[in-house]
Amino acid sequence: MTGATDSVRVVVVWVPDFPVLACGAQDGEPVAVVHRGAVVACSASARAAGVRRHMRLPTAQARCPGLRVVERDLAAEVRLFEQVVHRVEAEVVPRLEVIRPGLLAAPARGAARYWGGEPQLSVRLVGTVAELGLPARAGIADSTFVAALAARRGDGVVVPADGNAAFLSPYPVGVLGVPRLAELLKQLGIRTVGDFARLPAGRVAERLGTEGIVAHRVARGGSARPVSVRTAVQDHTVQRLFEVAEEQLDAVVFVAVALADQLHERLAAAGVVCGRVEAAVETADGRILTRIFRHEGRLSSRAVAERVRGVLAAWSETGLLDAGDGEPGIRRLTLRPDGIAPDTGSQGAFDGERDTPVEVERAAARVQAVLGHRAVARIIEVGGRGPGDRIRLVPVGDVPDDGAGAAGGPWQGLLPAPHPAAVYPVRRPARLTGADGAPVGVAGRLELSAEPAFLSVDGRRPAGVNGWAGPWPVLERWWARDGGRRVARMQVTTDDGHAWLLLVDRSRWWVEAHYG
Repeated sequence: MTGATDSVRVVVVWVPDFPVLACGAQDGEPVAVVHRGAVVACSASARAAGVRRHMRLPTAQARCPGLRVVERDLAAEVRLFEQVVHRVEAEVVPRLEVIRPGLLAAPARGAARYWGGEPQLSVRLVGTVAELGLPARAGIADSTFVAALAARRGDGVVVPADGNAAFLSPYPVGVLGVPRLAELLKQLGIRTVGDFARLPAGRVAERLGTEGIVAHRVARGGSARPVSVRTAVQDHTVQRLFEVAEEQLDAVVFVAVALADQLHERLAAAGVVCGRVEAAVETADGRILTRIFRHEGRLSSRAVAERVRGVLAAWSETGLLDAGDGEPGIRRLTLRPDGIAPDTGSQGAFDGERDTPVEVERAAARVQAVLGHRAVARIIEVGGRGPGDRIRLVPVGDVPDDGAGAAGGPWQGLLPAPHPAAVYPVRRPARLTGADGAPVGVAGRLELSAEPAFLSVDGRRPAGVNGWAGPWPVLERWWARDGGRRVARMQVTTDDGHAWLLLVDRSRWWVEAHYG
């Protein structure tokens, strides 16, 4: 059942809330690190107040009025974490890979023998990171995925050999990181990873496709990707040799972007993807410095460049790039893929059904590199009652979280078809009045205080109302003392040929959408 008998033991070191620590937050201070208006990390005191990852900034500030907001600086996180990586490499394990700032992995078998066992290795790693004034947890298992979960469960958790499946069994299926599959499994009554693992592999392949096969392999204790297929004659390494040693780090980073593009093109042409990328820098005085980043075939050129920039800045600050009496500068930059595996296709899609064409993904990655990661997004249908609640824009390349609920689940008060032609990102103020000019109100029993006669949108000249439907009640989170929401919606047509979707909230009217 485990499928992990030939796996390599992996140790993962996790620094909790690392983006918060990287921004210099004080103990007990409610802090949220945000990127483009969404929370990517928050402190323990902010979580106690109800702030969560992926939450929009206005919601987070409403839940925690004293919240300090810091814009994410990925390059700064890489620079700070490089100190951790360098110390761990020098004192505990000689070779490791950076999954992301705050999370690293390394082969555990050889290091465990040297330090006297896996528990001793875990203690050594945590203590080494603690010497830098950072909290850390370590986990050891037969795969990086399970080891990371073990580290999150608590410090020093060691999953026995061939014990991945048993460790994963009680977790909810959402932990596998495939939201659409998790929702489907829940509808089928399969709620834990153990339940999923017990399904016959052949049935999973027939009904759930490639995405399901990979998730099922993980649930049974295996790795997400099959064994590497790289051969000596198939080298996809890309590099740039500078005729004159380059001393400006920005120029090296610019070259890193071009090399990352070239690397992606080579892998795509060969029909493969890679699990890791090794960046190697050869200095003018002959030294070679390397760092490994986890890739999973999803890092854009910009993401690779940001990691290279952060590592180069950290090496520069610590003096590793200093030449001493030799020639200064960087002579060669190399990007080397590792963990090569067949490309079985991407499950992400713009329309939620078909795979995204490779050409579209490449074009999106180039636009994102210029305009930002969230500049190109795809539409994901989620659960909600209002027209603006039922879709979410997810940046191309990201996996949407499954915290919004099922799109087709029971949503009392769901707005029926026909759907509006235009949904406003920010609702517009409106004024609905009766024939006497007094505002129209909605009573608790959904009775209008007067027959609607005029509608004014955004303070413009009122238009006569010639028809309406509703109001319909919407009661959300009625059980929450401070999070409940009671509103009502109406459809209104005016004599200038327009049709509107109105929402009344605390006696104020708003326009949510326009029908045409």
